[in-house]
Amino acid sequence: MSTPARIEDLLRECAPPVLAALVRRYGQFDACEDALQEALLAAYRQWPDHGVPDHPRAWLRAVADRALVDAWRADSARRRREALVALDPTAQTQTGDDTLTLLFLCCHPALSPPSQLALTLRAVGGLTTAQIAAGFLVPEATIAKRISRAKERIRAAGARFEQPPQLDERLAVVRHVLYLMFNEGYSSSAGPTLQRVDLTNEAIRLARLLHRLLPGDTETAGLLALMLLTDARRAARTDTNGSIVPLAEQDRTRWDALRIAEGRALLTRTLGTGPVGQCQVQAAIAALHDEAPTAEQTDWPQILALYHVLTQVAPGPMVTLSRAVALAMVHGPAAGLAQIGTLEPADRAALGHRLDAVRAHLLEQAGDIDEARAAYLRAARSTASEPEQRYLGLKAARLAPAHE
Repeated sequence: MSTPARIEDLLRECAPPVLAALVRRYGQFDACEDALQEALLAAYRQWPDHGVPDHPRAWLRAVADRALVDAWRADSARRRREALVALDPTAQTQTGDDTLTLLFLCCHPALSPPSQLALTLRAVGGLTTAQIAAGFLVPEATIAKRISRAKERIRAAGARFEQPPQLDERLAVVRHVLYLMFNEGYSSSAGPTLQRVDLTNEAIRLARLLHRLLPGDTETAGLLALMLLTDARRAARTDTNGSIVPLAEQDRTRWDALRIAEGRALLTRTLGTGPVGQCQVQAAIAALHDEAPTAEQTDWPQILALYHVLTQVAPGPMVTLSRAVALAMVHGPAAGLAQIGTLEPADRAALGHRLDAVRAHLLEQAGDIDEARAAYLRAARSTASEPEQRYLGLKAARLAPAHE
């Protein structure tokens, strides 16, 4: 017998290439995705008792093939004949990697950005509908409808399983979706663990493929560099109990020196060779953090200068919040709190618990202990991440008056 956790990890790994192979052969994304879900469900039911097959991808492919045939039989005799001719249950999946093509399909311009992300996390990231819903903090039924509508729109648009002739039309969206996938893996928005290594690794793998496809695109290179420089700190972000270790307190000897070197080299080759975009600037900020031997030696003035550039290139509430931290490190907590005060109400709402967490930190530095504690507690109540809840709750508890 195999453990459910091992089976779940294996199925998450197998699902994207199997779906890519199905769509490449049959060309109907919605029908293929439904068939894959039936195959995954069959695996969940059978593999724990009967064991994992020797060729799990081929097994899933054969079951999905049969599901497609059954669906097409119900449609018409013509489809039945075509499916039976096309079907080869013993066929192995293609040796080529079609996941990047699948990613471009999920980022079809007919879809809204939320639908593109949800569909990508389902089809490429291998997340269940429930996991995606938890990440978006919305009901599972909402995500299910979003994914269903996305598949219908792809079918209505007549999209084919091939790289679009004009990659630039979807490139920015593809990069954004990969960035969001990486972030969800690096700091999971919900659940018992801080990180989803499977998601960060898949995002990095896809970013490598995209960079290989478009080696001259400076923002794609910047995205890959940003992922590598950020993911290099992964091992030091939690202690042996899974509790969060903030950046300033991390054991930097546990950072991945090879990933840092690769990210820095990529950034060095990229900067100055094309238009400066947000990924390149963010990667440069990450590099400054990684290059500092200690937290005290971090070049905060240079980081602040880069955030000023970022506000020009890609302004947004998260950039403003991050710049507030840099301002506080250079000019004191009052300057950081003043920066936070410039946020509009809609931006404050979009930042969620992160706003209260940063504000609490700056208030604590400024000596306003009561307000800091209240902000830490609000932040803890607002996040669905259990490690963040524990971390923020502990920060609040340490600020409690002695008599409580």
